[in-house]
Amino acid sequence: MRILVQRVTNCEVWIEEKLHSKTGSGLLIFHGTKKEDKEESCGVLADKILNLRIFEDSSGKMNLSALDVEAEIMIVSQFTLYADTKKGRRPAFTETMEPEEAERLYSKFVDLVSASDLKTASGIFGAKMQIKLTNHGPVTILLENDL
Repeated sequence: MRILVQRVTNCEVWIEEKLHSKTGSGLLIFHGTKKEDKEESCGVLADKILNLRIFEDSSGKMNLSALDVEAEIMIVSQFTLYADTKKGRRPAFTETMEPEEAERLYSKFVDLVSASDLKTASGIFGAKMQIKLTNHGPVTILLENDL
């Protein structure tokens, strides 16, 4: 499972030219799955993200977690995180998980993050979305778990 985390001051997800969801200051999380991913990775990565110390304390050091600062969280499915670009010029997606199982793991991950009681919003799995955000920092971190 691959997660791309961006610290943001705001984020909006638009679907078919309509605002679907939005968050304020916090995290935008792109969630991708590959064929061998297991449900256990959802819990490991949800815990990691909620406790990852990437927010600044009063000294300006990244020392606070999303839980510490009561961050708002947007989660968007992103199968292209597993694009294979080693050959040719067009990405291949042979390692991505089949949509039905990928959607189940995405929903599980969203549920686990939502259980933190932080304001959590999401896109719609498989939808064509426009993501509008203001990156804060910028801070962008790639997380992986291969349970």
